[in-house]
Amino acid sequence: MEQWSWPPSYDESYRPEIAQRFWFPRRETMPAEQRDEAILERIRQVMEYAWNNAPFYRRKWDEAGIHPSSIRSLEDFEKVPVVRKEELRADQAEHEPFGSYLAAPPSEVKHINGTSGTTGRPTAFGINERDWRSVANAHARVMWAMGIRPDDTVLVASPLSLYWGSWGAYIGAERLGARVFPFGAGTPGQTARTVRWMKQMGVTVFYGTPSYALHLAEVARDEGFDPAGLGLRALFFSGEPGASVPAIRSRIVDAFDAQVYDSGSMAEVSPWMHLGAGANEPGVLCWQDLVYTEVCDPGTYQRVDYGCEGTPVYTTLERTSQPMIRLLSGDLTRWEAPSADRGRTYPFLPRGIYGRIDDMFTVRGENVYPSAIDDVVMAADGYGGEHRIVISRESAMDTLAVQVEYKDVPESSVDSWAGGIADRLRSVLGIGARVVPVEHQTFDRTEFKARRVVDDRDLLRRLENTP
Repeated sequence: MEQWSWPPSYDESYRPEIAQRFWFPRRETMPAEQRDEAILERIRQVMEYAWNNAPFYRRKWDEAGIHPSSIRSLEDFEKVPVVRKEELRADQAEHEPFGSYLAAPPSEVKHINGTSGTTGRPTAFGINERDWRSVANAHARVMWAMGIRPDDTVLVASPLSLYWGSWGAYIGAERLGARVFPFGAGTPGQTARTVRWMKQMGVTVFYGTPSYALHLAEVARDEGFDPAGLGLRALFFSGEPGASVPAIRSRIVDAFDAQVYDSGSMAEVSPWMHLGAGANEPGVLCWQDLVYTEVCDPGTYQRVDYGCEGTPVYTTLERTSQPMIRLLSGDLTRWEAPSADRGRTYPFLPRGIYGRIDDMFTVRGENVYPSAIDDVVMAADGYGGEHRIVISRESAMDTLAVQVEYKDVPESSVDSWAGGIADRLRSVLGIGARVVPVEHQTFDRTEFKARRVVDDRDLLRRLENTP
């Protein structure tokens, strides 16, 4: 396959002809079984490398009775124990600053990214120059599949901070040869300025979160601009579900009159665009030659059959500084078999990553995912742009309420409008939900990832346990 070597090395001068559909034609379209043979060999190389250079993995596999030489098939690889995020955090706490799963000399680390640490100990990503370039080349490939070309101007509209997403989009666009506009987000008044700069700079491609794109469309209208007239021809997203959720996707398409592409997995396994759309449609491909993805049963961590739902488990195939080998995501998806009809012969996630197992909540015995509520609410005519999902408890009974902003709905019709949404939610969720209409602009907008679920039951439990 083109540029298939270990450790990874790319020809930085290479770029396909503008009209070429594929960055690496053979690698992206070959029979999946042939690619799997090469992936198996690469997995063995990565495991051998980690065994020799990362004490974290040697300890873990020793305890499990696993040695890289024992992996003779992808089925054998399923016996390798999964790695959990909490293990990585604990290992970094014991082996600062990058953990004992750093497989390159600390002196080679030239870039530091990581998590913010707002919900616990932050996780540091130590990235050597080889990995930085590998991520850039990988993201350029996926962005090329999205139709992004060197004559585009790409707006990176998420914070340029520790967040890997912004930098991954930046270096991918840069490697592809596009003009990169790292405007970022997060300061007061920034979004209104973004709108004007987009017009001034001739931005053609947007990167950010779906929530921020919808917020940008609202601000553009408030500033007297039609979002569809900003000149965007494509938007690609990561960071949260949405770009493959029909109602959210439709709102973005309608607002900007542009093509929409989903992408994104976990920062720990960058290149995170290894889950990335290859066409202007919902869903993402699993670019298996970049990060090997298994959709697994959440209990056994063995692969589920195509057509089934499970949680992704990721193995990086090009990382040398902090390789991730069977990292458990905790996300939720459903996968389909590779098909040449999609152009690229990778497995396909038709709804992308549509939730996290730990985001699921149970109300009166029914499992509910926030994205299912988002899809119903945001598809409603008159939806005002934001909503909140509130789970509470009355006596021993859980209750579900959805506060929904409305706009351009006559006051005399608001109750019936809310009742229609409640009926659709009951049909989709299998339980009743009280829909509470609230005025437009009731809720704050986000310039990053939306947090819409409020579970008051936790507070009630704490109060009940207080002496």
